[in-house]
Amino acid sequence: MILADENIHGFIIKALRDAGFVVISVRELTAGIKDDAVIQMALQHQYLLLTEDKDFGEWVFAHHVKDLSVLFLRYSFYEYKEIAQAIVQFLQSKTIERPYFATISTKKIRIRSL
Repeated sequence: MILADENIHGFIIKALRDAGFVVISVRELTAGIKDDAVIQMALQHQYLLLTEDKDFGEWVFAHHVKDLSVLFLRYSFYEYKEIAQAIVQFLQSKTIERPYFATISTKKIRIRSL
C-alpha cells in the first residue's frame, strides 16, 4: 500500500488507484499533520511513502529513520501526467527489497537501498 503525502497531485493518486494500487492520501485522511506523524503512519502500516517533500530525504539520510521506503518525485507541474505514468510503470515492473529511497523523474529513476 502507498501513503501519498498531502503534496501529491490528485491526478497521480487517481492514476495509481486506477492501476490497482491501494493509495492512502494524507490530504484526504489527516491533512496538515507534521512530517514525523506521516513517517509514523508509514512505518506503523508498512506503507510506501510517496512525496515531493525533500525533507523526507533528510529524515532518512541525516536522521537515520529506519525501515522507511520513500518514492521521492521530481518533476515540473506540467509533467504531472508523465510522472504518474512513470510511477505506475516503476511499481508494476520493479520488485525492490525494502527499505529503499527512490527518486523518480520523468526521465530517470535512482534507487538507493537503505
